[in-house]
Amino acid sequence: MTTNEFTVSGHHDPSGFEPFELGEVQWIRRPGEGGRPALSSGFWRVTPDQAPEPFDLVGEADETITILEGHIQVEVEGAGVYDLTPGSAASFNKGARMRWTILEPTLEFFVYS
Repeated sequence: MTTNEFTVSGHHDPSGFEPFELGEVQWIRRPGEGGRPALSSGFWRVTPDQAPEPFDLVGEADETITILEGHIQVEVEGAGVYDLTPGSAASFNKGARMRWTILEPTLEFFVYS
């Protein structure tokens, strides 16, 4: 639905994914839509085959995630190790230094802000 306030909605569609930096993404709100360059959301899916080794990441934005399927582990520098499985949610600040390990094929809902 689109209004003057730019409201969007979406649902997980297995055929709606496109390549991403790692894994695949299905956008609900692409960066910049509605005049909000720092806000985006969608579904990210990734498999251990796509990320066979842990990878380091510095958060480019605040990020909040919910794991819908799968299993990942995120080590946040200075804050600990988080084991995330279906139903788990986490929020990371912009600039957070993290090491991500994909343990099972994973589907995640995310919001960048």
